[in-house]
Amino acid sequence: MRKRPLSWALLVVSSLLAAFGVWAGEASALWQKAVSVCLSCIGIG
Repeated sequence: MRKRPLSWALLVVSSLLAAFGVWAGEASALWQKAVSVCLSCIGIG
């Protein structure tokens, strides 16, 4: 089986960026925006 270094590099980089986003508090901001959009779609917000 052939090794795929580019795939592993992309996986590591994307994991680091996701972890940094969670650490910076972006997950909660994203969650709040998603809830707002959802409530708007069903006509509550």
